[in-house]
Amino acid sequence: MTTISKEIRVAAYVRPLLATPLLRFLALLALCSAYIQGPLMKVYDFDGAIAEMNHFALTPAPLFAVGVVVFELAMSALILLGIFRWAAALCLAGFTVAATFLAFRFWELAPGMERMMATNGFFEHLGLSGAFVLVAWHDLHERTGSGKVRVL
Repeated sequence: MTTISKEIRVAAYVRPLLATPLLRFLALLALCSAYIQGPLMKVYDFDGAIAEMNHFALTPAPLFAVGVVVFELAMSALILLGIFRWAAALCLAGFTVAATFLAFRFWELAPGMERMMATNGFFEHLGLSGAFVLVAWHDLHERTGSGKVRVL
């Protein structure tokens, strides 16, 4: 038996376990969890949210704090509800890349623990962005059957 045929046989056993609506929802919820928890914490501690915006020189800080809360919760809701999932996923991917370059500027830090932590955070967030791009790709592919957007 070839390696490819073994892979196909294993995939046939695994697919029913992974291809359930509940597991899909839980995976999407896990992917969006930081974009749900973060805004809720900002609402709970709005002064802290304003301090965070000021730390990153985003002014006016209260407007940015409210904007981030609304944006992250709205995009997460769209993803979880399957409404323009592909667009919301791309929005969160772009937002995450921008925030990553703003918050994890590891190249500006001296070698040491702080730089290592920032470097890890930077690449973890790039990975998260990639996951959102995959969600968008999968959603478009699933909706059209080909990955190409149909024009009505």
